[in-house]
Amino acid sequence: MNHNKKELNIRRFLLPGLKKWIFIIIVGLVFGLFGIALLFELRPVTRLRDFTWFVFQETAKIMPTYVSGTLSILICITLVVYAFINANKQVVKAIAPELADRSVLDALDKLHSLSRGANVVTIGGGTGLSTLLSGLKQYTTNITAIVTVADDGGSSGRLREELGIIPPGDIRNCIAALADEDKIITELFKYRFKSGQNLEGHSFGNLFLTALREVMGGDFIKAVRAASLILRSSGTVLPSSPEPMKINAELVDGRIIEGESKIPLAKGKIKRIYTTEKPTAQIEAIEAIKNAELIVFGPGSLYTSIIPNLLILDIADAIKQSSAHKVYVCNIMTQPGETSGYTVSDHIISLLKHSGDPHLIDVVIVNDRHPERLLQKYREKEQEPVKIDAEIVQKLGIRIVARNLIKEEDLVRHDSKLLAKAIMLWHKRWQKYPIKKATNNPQSAIS
Repeated sequence: MNHNKKELNIRRFLLPGLKKWIFIIIVGLVFGLFGIALLFELRPVTRLRDFTWFVFQETAKIMPTYVSGTLSILICITLVVYAFINANKQVVKAIAPELADRSVLDALDKLHSLSRGANVVTIGGGTGLSTLLSGLKQYTTNITAIVTVADDGGSSGRLREELGIIPPGDIRNCIAALADEDKIITELFKYRFKSGQNLEGHSFGNLFLTALREVMGGDFIKAVRAASLILRSSGTVLPSSPEPMKINAELVDGRIIEGESKIPLAKGKIKRIYTTEKPTAQIEAIEAIKNAELIVFGPGSLYTSIIPNLLILDIADAIKQSSAHKVYVCNIMTQPGETSGYTVSDHIISLLKHSGDPHLIDVVIVNDRHPERLLQKYREKEQEPVKIDAEIVQKLGIRIVARNLIKEEDLVRHDSKLLAKAIMLWHKRWQKYPIKKATNNPQSAIS
């Protein structure tokens, strides 16, 4: 029992925060003793030299020089290697926790490579966009996610209605997706309260961003940047507009549905999505598009996550003027109330119509594998795999990249690593072997 207490007391003095102060105290005491010895003319330097030489002489008498010399060199090597390995771990842990199993040089090389990666802009919202981002951050840190501000449901909708703020939900998901691999922090950011008056249904991350906005004097962009720093996010997340926007849907049967969250519930075929407002674009979002080498639309809900961003005229114009390679990631499954019965070309045609740019997309990334065992429960929800109608897509002047892009689990969803790999391989190939854009005129197909 006493032994344990002594060990505990010793360990207290070896805690990281105390080591440097204990060392300074010891150095101070050494200087104090040295000063006293000088005052009394005890010649401390000479005596220390004589004592050291005496120790070496006596050691040589007891132990042969070839043994003591070899032993000293081994101790030197052991201490230096031990210190180097642990210093390496501490440095890597500080600069890149996700690369903690690598050497400092490897970690620095990886970080340097990521910092020189392609300038990528992603446009969309929902879980699809966050899935894409978690894969892209393995290739570059030059990522800007432009996120829809049309969400008016759930926790985001409540905060939007009560406080008049930009809906934080999709932005919060993107920040978490770009964060480092600290699972506790990212899970905390995603945590949703299950009980509590006025708390039930709210996401911790949404409340956190809302509180940060108040701390930052009502500036939501500053709040997003601060949250990104706290979570060590590898990129930038921006709302498409500095103000929340309201979208409406005109259905084929003539009905007008007001509000993003109500559109899928109407269970009608959508003719068009529009807004009666004139939303302004986030200035930083326009700059990111101008500097982009690669622009990626989706994956995500076609009418409620991707297209609302294109209703902001300045964003649509900036994309049209951009020389970046433009990719659309088509959804794997149709979405009831939005894209029931849609093929790949149906998704593309809707994007082209709403953007007003028949040359909006260079390539579409599609999934070509659909495990039958998972499809039955989706059919019960009136969902089907999106059919790849390659001939019509090619008539639109758009190339197709078909790959296996799904996770091996109980849900048919994009695998972030497979999706990011497919996009970046295509982009790299395009850079190395420039492909002439198809000369087909898609205007007739979308009119």
